[in-house]
Amino acid sequence: MIGVSLGFGSWDLGFRFKMTQLPFEQFSALNAVGICRHVFTQRTPGIDVSHDKVEALRCLDWAHREIRRATGVSEWPVLTAEQVHGDQIAIVAEPGQAGQLLQQKSATDRSDTNRGRWATQPIDPIGWPSGATRVDLPIESDAQFAGCDGIITNQREVVLGIHVADCCAVYIVDPEKPAIGLVHSGKKGTELGVVTNAIAQMKAHFGSNPADLVVQLSPCVRPPHYEVDFAAKIIGQCRAQGVKQIHDSGVCTACHPDLYYSYRAEKGKTGRMLALLALL
Repeated sequence: MIGVSLGFGSWDLGFRFKMTQLPFEQFSALNAVGICRHVFTQRTPGIDVSHDKVEALRCLDWAHREIRRATGVSEWPVLTAEQVHGDQIAIVAEPGQAGQLLQQKSATDRSDTNRGRWATQPIDPIGWPSGATRVDLPIESDAQFAGCDGIITNQREVVLGIHVADCCAVYIVDPEKPAIGLVHSGKKGTELGVVTNAIAQMKAHFGSNPADLVVQLSPCVRPPHYEVDFAAKIIGQCRAQGVKQIHDSGVCTACHPDLYYSYRAEKGKTGRMLALLALL
């Protein structure tokens, strides 16, 4: 099943605006699950983001902090991926489960652009030929996973974060285990099967059944503004893994520069939308 929700301006057709000054969206399919908090930020008016990524994120930091506060996750640690357009997945498991323990490095700054980092090393994959990084310890501070494009976890009150500007943020929720995942998938990542890898890692590490998963695709660039419809490919990959509940916003970021940042439409000098997902 593909659920398509569209919402612009003040309309409420699946997306909900919580603040007019700091606009963001929530997806009805994820709200209905009832075990997670999530958000997908939009373009923030009045902020000059015509810079490279690092500077643009610095400019947006205060807005993203306010949105985290508005959604009730400002006090929870935020885990992000480096986002190298690959297929590597970071696994953050509940303490006590079998797995390789990696050294934690404390965060000194909770800003989006200067996260504390983890000393991580790749571990042998379980159930999938692609690599993965696994951490089995309580998460107490913000961290970023080097070389990864997605994160999965079964720890509660830990926020997963992905930045996008045309690529797709793919939310994965298992209401049965429970467990969640958040993946950055653009053209290259989709070709490498990063979402497929995330689902396989959730099966291997958390025992997730793909038939139980709820998958939500964020707004992303689409034809005719981009030559590849990687959103359609992501949906096909999820179906091939046995996922039945697949929801796609159907929105093209390049078509709506008033609402979204678009790397392609703005020739690389633009901001980023922030996708957040946390298990309650």
